[in-house]
Formats: sequence, C-alpha cells, structure tokens
Amino acid sequence: MSNVISICGSLRKGSYNRMVMNLLPGLAPAGMNIKEGPSFAEFPLYNADIQNSTGFPAPVGVLADAIRAADGVIFCTPEYNFSLPGGLKNAIDWVSRLPNQPFAGKAVAIQSASPGPLGGGRVQYDLRKTMVFLDAFTLNKPEIFIGGCATKFDDKTGELKDEPTRTFLKQQLEAFAKFIVQHGGTTPSR
Repeated sequence: MSNVISICGSLRKGSYNRMVMNLLPGLAPAGMNIKEGPSFAEFPLYNADIQNSTGFPAPVGVLADAIRAADGVIFCTPEYNFSLPGGLKNAIDWVSRLPNQPFAGKAVAIQSASPGPLGGGRVQYDLRKTMVFLDAFTLNKPEIFIGGCATKFDDKTGELKDEPTRTFLKQQLEAFAKFIVQHGGTTPSR
C-alpha cells in the first residue's frame, strides 16, 4: 500500500482545487491511499529571525513529518498572478529549511484547476522549478490542467460532472502509483 498526502494550494473552503483534492481518494488505484496533509493555514510568514530565535513553528514540523512519512505528495493548486499562491509558497519555504528536508527524494504529482482556459498551467511550471531545487521527483505526464473548471463541478456538492476530467485524474493517479515505486516508494498491492 502506498500512502500519499495531498496538499491544496488554496485556503478557500470552496476552492475548485479543494474539490479536485477531495475526489482523489475515490479515484485512486488499488493499493494507493490518499489523505489530506496537515494544513499550513497557521504558518507565519517565513522569517529567518523566527527560525533562529524561537525555532520552527509546531505546524511546520507536523506538515514536514507528514511529507516525510508519505510515499508521495500530490499538490492541487490554483494559479495566483501567473504563479504559486502565497500561502503554499510560504509553506514550502518553511518546510524546506528544516534539517532532513522532507521533499528530497519524494515523488510529487501536480494538478491545477482554474476557471480560465489554461487550467493553471503557469503555476505548475513554477512549482516544478521549486521541486527541482528541493530534489523531489516530479511526475512529468500525464499533466492535469483543469481549465473552465466552473463548468465541470457542481459548486454546491463539489461533484465532478465532467467524465473526461475524471478519466484524466484516474490516469494520472495510476501513473503516479508506478512512479512512486520507481522512486523508492511502497509497491502498490494488487
């Protein structure tokens, strides 16, 4: 059984990316368990003075431990101003400064949803660059860019109404299960 955590780049409860993330456990292949990672909502803005005076805030350690314990990480994130949401970038900045940096050698998959036509493509390139610096292994294909997401989800129930998108998500999760094994994670049971 491979254990995967998902991290939503949006803090908004009604986020389309959160809707995507919430669907993942039900779309995962046999042998893959996906659960939401600990929240980064309470992280202060990264400041080395805090790190050097009072140490790492407790929630940073909780998220880092969850990343270390997982076989893989899936980011479901919107694109803010052509790049990463500030909260997500801040969380990665905090976690990356810990000893035994948790993204090193970790299998990572990226998904993004946007009401716009590109589906958050630009955020993925920036997040990939960050993961390269942190020595993570990022799944290249299939890519998940959910454009026009407002028409694909029921806002009230969070249900995905678009079958091709559901199929793409399943395909990525199947590829990610194999990718995790290739990069030293747990072999999925059949």
